This record gives sequence, structure tokens and C-alpha cells, in this order.
Amino acid sequence: MTAREQILNEIRRAMGRANSLPPAPLAAPVLRIPQLDRTLYTALFGRSLEKLAGKSTIVQEKAAVGPIIRELVRGKRAVASNAAYLKDCGITALEEVQSNFTDRDALLDACASADIGITSADYALAETGTLVLLSSPQEARLVSLLPPVHLAVFPQSRILANLDQLLAVVPNPAALSSAMVLITGPSRTADIEQILVRGVHGPGEVRAIIVQND
Repeated sequence: MTAREQILNEIRRAMGRANSLPPAPLAAPVLRIPQLDRTLYTALFGRSLEKLAGKSTIVQEKAAVGPIIRELVRGKRAVASNAAYLKDCGITALEEVQSNFTDRDALLDACASADIGITSADYALAETGTLVLLSSPQEARLVSLLPPVHLAVFPQSRILANLDQLLAVVPNPAALSSAMVLITGPSRTADIEQILVRGVHGPGEVRAIIVQND
């Protein structure tokens, strides 16, 4: 008997299970989706994000997004993903915003020198203030990771209650994307002497603009 077999046998005895018995099947996962009024999702998302030192802005129509972005990027360098929703909001047409990248190296250079990265969001989670991005040519991860400020623009209809509801809506993310990125507030770490520092592993500032009537 090998050392491995001996250890496993001792574990089986401690669990009261004979060597010949197969392990019991795992219980089916249970998703807990709260039955909330969807009109409350936007306010809850905003409060959750702000608890994490993020910022949120609610606008009524897509037409109101462009002027807000114009003020935020004034005098700064901004890069936007290729998400169709950003084009619909008029963001990619702004002179200060670089977009429509098809070459990865060009996108990398732009993101590395940008002050603000602008994306949409495939989903948002009200309970935790989390942005969910499915990585794709339209929504490259670099835009949300490299610039020191990440700004996400998305419609209210994409806000879900929590992670359980996300997994119910997208049960197999790998079939849709090479990576499902969950962004919960600004990047932060307390590895050194338990001192909280923001912006070490990603953006130090995260903002969201939510369009209600869309």
C-alpha cells in the first residue's frame, strides 16, 4: 500500500465509508435570487458601488451621456471600447475619445497612455455594485484595466440582482467569452502592512453612468 492509499483509507474510515463505496453525489447547487422590484436595482447598485468608493450617475436618456463624457474627458486622454452601446450614446464620436481599434498593439499603446478607459457593461450586479464584462473584440479587457480611471456606460435593463442571477442568466460563460470579468469597485490591496492602497492592480477610480429609459 502506498502512502497515498493509506492516507485516503484513513480519511474514508474517519468518514465512516468503506473502501468499496463510491463517494456520495454532490447536492445540486441552489441559486438564491431575491425577488426585488426591478425599479430598485439602479438605486441599490449605486449605493453598493459608492460603498466601495466608486461613483455612479443616472441619466434619463442616451442623449444625456455625451455631454457628461465630454466634461469628464476635457483636457484628458480617453480610450473607448468597440461596444455598440458607446457608439449609440455618441461617445466614440467625441474628439477626445480614441476608439474603433482593431490592432491589439495599437489598443495596448492607447490604453497605456490614456487617463480614462470607457466601456459598456454586459451586466451589473445591484447587490455588490459589480460590473460584468464578457471579453470580446467589442469589449477588450485592456480598456477596463490599464487606464487609471474606468468609466462604464450601460442601460438600466442590464442590472441584475446578484451573482446568483448572473449565473442563472449566463450558466456557461466559457461558451460566450474567453473571460468573464467581474469588477467590484476600484482596484485595492492591503498586502503591505495592512495599509489599504487603491489603483495598484488596476484603475484607482471606477465610475458608472446608467441610462434609465433604454
